[in-house]
Amino acid sequence: MNLASEAPRKKGGQIYLLFGLVLVCAVVAAGWFYMRDRTAPSLTLTPSQGVVGASSSVQVAAEDTASGIRSLTVSMTRSGRTTVLLDKTYPDKPGAVSESIDLAAAELKDGTFEISAAATDGSIFNFGAGNKARASAELRYDSKPPSVSVASGTIYVKRGGTGVVAYTLSEPVQRTGVFVGDVFFPAYKRADGVYVCYYAFPYYVEFKDFAPAIEAEDLAGNERRRKLSLQPKDHEFRHDVINLPDSFLDSKMPDFEGIVPGEMTNLERFLKVNREVRKDNRAALIGIGRKTADLPLWQGAFQRMAGAPRAGFGDQRSYRYDGKEVDRQTHLGVDIASLQHYPVPAANDGVVVFADFMGIYGNCVIIDHGQGLQTLYAHLSEIGVALGETVAKGQIIGKTGVTGMAGGDHLHFGVLVSGIPVSPVEWWDAGWIRDNVTSKLP
Repeated sequence: MNLASEAPRKKGGQIYLLFGLVLVCAVVAAGWFYMRDRTAPSLTLTPSQGVVGASSSVQVAAEDTASGIRSLTVSMTRSGRTTVLLDKTYPDKPGAVSESIDLAAAELKDGTFEISAAATDGSIFNFGAGNKARASAELRYDSKPPSVSVASGTIYVKRGGTGVVAYTLSEPVQRTGVFVGDVFFPAYKRADGVYVCYYAFPYYVEFKDFAPAIEAEDLAGNERRRKLSLQPKDHEFRHDVINLPDSFLDSKMPDFEGIVPGEMTNLERFLKVNREVRKDNRAALIGIGRKTADLPLWQGAFQRMAGAPRAGFGDQRSYRYDGKEVDRQTHLGVDIASLQHYPVPAANDGVVVFADFMGIYGNCVIIDHGQGLQTLYAHLSEIGVALGETVAKGQIIGKTGVTGMAGGDHLHFGVLVSGIPVSPVEWWDAGWIRDNVTSKLP
C-alpha cells in the first residue's frame, strides 16, 4: 500500500466534497431567497381615470426590489375586443421598470375603454411562475377639440393698449386664453361659465404682425385655436433723448453696486443696469402677473395721481453720454411729477402682490385688480402698504421719490396685463372703459 499516493488522493476528495457542499448551500440559499419572495410587485397606471386624447400616453410602472421584474404585459379592451399593446420580458430582472404606452398608435375611437397591465416578478415561487400583480383603469378617449363661441362684439385695440374678450367653451379645459405671438394671456372663468381674458397689443409688436388668437386645450390635450376678429389701430411712439451727466452716474450708480458687483466705470455699471437688470425686472413682472384673483376687484375709472406728466408710455429713449448714443430702451409707464415726497394713491381697489425694492423701479408697489390686471408704482421714497394687504381706490400706498433709476422725484405709474406693460391712459378714461371693457362683457 502506497501511503504517499493515498494522502493526496484523499485530500483531493475532501476538496471536491467541500466544493460540492458550498455549491449545494448556494443553490439552497438562492432557492430560499427566491422562494421566500411571495409578495407581488407594485404596479401603477397613470392616469388611473379621466379623459385622454391622441397626444396622451399611459405610464405603466412596476417595482419589485426583492427579485426584480421578469415581464410586463399591457392590453386594451374596447367593445369586448382586447388588443395587446405591450408584451415585454426583462432578462436581467431590474428592480423597477417604466413603460409609456402611446395611445395614438392604438387607433382608438371616441368613447370609454379599459387598459389593463400585469407584471410578474423574478421569484421562483409558485413553481417558478413568480408573483403576479394586476392593475386596470377605465378611461375615456376624446379626439375632438373644444369649440369656442365669442360673446364680445367688435373689438378695438390700439398698439400699446389693452384688449378684452369674453367667450364660452363647449367642454371643460385645462388651459385657455389668448396668444399674441408667443405671449400667453390666461383667461379667467366666471361663475356663469363665461371666460374673460385681458390681453395686450404689445408696444414691440408691429401692426402687420398683430394677430391675437383664443386657444383652448381640453382635458384630453386636444387644442383649438381661433383667431380673434378685431379692429386694431396702429400708434407711433415718440422719441426722447436722455443725457447722462457724470453727476447723475456718480450719485446713482453706487446704489447698484450690490446688484451689479465688480470693478467697472459708472457708465459700464449704468449700461448693465439699464440692459440686464431692466430685462430681469420685466421678466419678474410676468411671474407677478400670475398672482392674480380670478374675479375683478376694481370698479370704475382708475385714479391718476395729481401732477404734471414728465414722460409717456412707449417713449423710445436714446441715452447719450459725452455726446454719443450709448443705449436705447423703451419707457413703459407714465411719469408724473408733483411735490417732493407727494402721497401716492392706489389707482383702484385691489390686493398688494409686491411691496419691495425692484432694480430699476426702486421701491415699488404692485396692486392686483384681478384677472391679470395690475398697477405698478415705482421710485417711491416710502412704501406704506404690506404684501397681501387689501387696498381701496384712493388709499395712500406710499410717497414719491428718487429710488431706482429715477433722476428726480416723481412717480412712475404703470399698468400691466399678465405682466405685460400697457398704456395707463386708457384706464384713466371712464369712456374708454365703458366702450372697450364693460360693454364687451356679457
